[in-house]
Amino acid sequence: MPTSKQKDTAIFVCQLLSNLYQPINLFRYDKRLKIIYILAGVNDGIEITINQDGLWSFES
Repeated sequence: MPTSKQKDTAIFVCQLLSNLYQPINLFRYDKRLKIIYILAGVNDGIEITINQDGLWSFES
């Protein structure tokens, strides 16, 4: 189950992507790693992970 910080950050990131007119193609919570994974962008070029502390980062 995502933490409240992860949920708040996910809302922030999704709103940010929406403001930039970027489609969100995949939104998934990984129970094993306990992270939220977001795949976005026209060509799936934006990968974002949100850890349990609510910190987010771009993946390459």
